[in-house]
Amino acid sequence: MPFIETPTGVSLHYQETGSGRPVVFLHGWAMSGQVWRFQKELENACRLIFLDQRGHGQSAPAAGYAVEDYAQDLAAFLEKLGLENAVLVGWSLGVQVALQAFPALRDRLAALVLVGGTARFTTADGYPHGKPPVEVKGLGLRLRRDHQKTMGDFFKGMFAEQELDKAQYQRIVHEIVMGGHSPDREAARESLNILAAVDQRDQLAQVDRPVLLLHGELDTICPASASQYMAGRLPTATVDIFPGCGHAPFMTRPERFNELIRSFIGTL
Repeated sequence: MPFIETPTGVSLHYQETGSGRPVVFLHGWAMSGQVWRFQKELENACRLIFLDQRGHGQSAPAAGYAVEDYAQDLAAFLEKLGLENAVLVGWSLGVQVALQAFPALRDRLAALVLVGGTARFTTADGYPHGKPPVEVKGLGLRLRRDHQKTMGDFFKGMFAEQELDKAQYQRIVHEIVMGGHSPDREAARESLNILAAVDQRDQLAQVDRPVLLLHGELDTICPASASQYMAGRLPTATVDIFPGCGHAPFMTRPERFNELIRSFIGTL
């Protein structure tokens, strides 16, 4: 299994399949590259690269978990692999990492796909498209009290009511949850600071590449209005909302999700 080491000494694990234009996938908070299991069918169209971010999956824990740390890892990763004309697909926390890394990666990127994301996770004056800050604090407290239960509750909360039948849910659990690795506990706790504090609204206008925003209509973790907000401030953006879906439409509606990715990349 391939690993690279960043200039700061962090060992990053990734999986790779297919050939053609490189498409780099960034998972969300407390997940791993395994979440993209159902996107592997795109391997006949692209070179798919699934990165485990620091402290997640099989990548090593590290000294810091600020958004700048994740962004530096990502920039080093693309440089080490010599990727050019790439598409970056970020989900949830991965969206914030992609936005943070964009200035360093700009010359290597053809486009971005931002899934279930936001430029600011918490609400603020004039910005209702997030969670109240107290909810992030509460999540951190629950992690300390009962890590395993809190992680399980968070995972279940990614899906809307009646979004999945039993067979679909069992497939996700078997192929994604059981096939992945639990995050380092400190990485999970410390990364919550990104959700609590990072505000990238002023950075959106600098993203001068085509952007496809995909979001579940019933997402209760990052509301769909957050993608609408970003679309209005990104220079070139298209939004597609998945009816009846929660925070992870690429897991629950993979056929539609993959076709949108395939079609978007075909326009570049």
